[in-house]
Amino acid sequence: MEDAVIYAKDARNVVTLTMNRPANFNALSEEMLEALQAAIDRVAKDETVRAVVIAGAGKAFSPGHNLKEMVSQPSLEYYQRLFAQCSRLMVSIIRLPVPVIARVHGIATAAGCQLVAQCDLAVASSEAKFAVSGVSYGLFCSTPSVPLLRNMLPKQAMEMLVTGEFIGADEAKARGLVNRVVAPELLDAEVEKLIASILDKPQSAIAMGKELFYRQREMGIEAAYQLANQTMAVNMMDSCAQEGFTAFTEKRKPAWKP
Repeated sequence: MEDAVIYAKDARNVVTLTMNRPANFNALSEEMLEALQAAIDRVAKDETVRAVVIAGAGKAFSPGHNLKEMVSQPSLEYYQRLFAQCSRLMVSIIRLPVPVIARVHGIATAAGCQLVAQCDLAVASSEAKFAVSGVSYGLFCSTPSVPLLRNMLPKQAMEMLVTGEFIGADEAKARGLVNRVVAPELLDAEVEKLIASILDKPQSAIAMGKELFYRQREMGIEAAYQLANQTMAVNMMDSCAQEGFTAFTEKRKPAWKP
């Protein structure tokens, strides 16, 4: 059997992780969660990586957890372990020092929608659909609610959570769940445009900025400003900032070091 996740690194040091179980629409089974975690851990150990794209093979991004697998093991211990495994993956995405982009087509529901919300950025096909529909089956999407609430306004997130209703890609963009929406045939090109913009910036600044972004979001405003002040001061001492400001004063394009 082919790998559950295809790991591909290109000459630009961009890693694409393709969930590769199209027969079940790339459900986040135990196998898939383990494969994604291994891939993210691999990225974390590779200092050359500049960006990560998470995609799905076949007709969909992901419908979330494998429900057949879940109902086959009705024990509290199993469910606690499963959801902890999924949450560990989501936190690992935050801790990567590089931007993680969700490339979304087809459906992204429940924990699949959670994965989109947890990625730093998301580009969606205009035909993509999103939902946290567990409530329709008696299971409130509690873990998906964590990143969903951090992407959307509270009432928008709550509406999705209590109704289980689908929203289209344009509505997902309006609510803050995805960054860009394009026609299906333009999806890869739009992801590439976003990657190109990221690769044009210094890696160290993005790494510092991403860490600060997530840490300060959970703080009170005074503590957030203190952390942001320190991060900016350290960033200013970095060679990339020195080169950037020198280039600005000399009216030329910065020459970032690899």
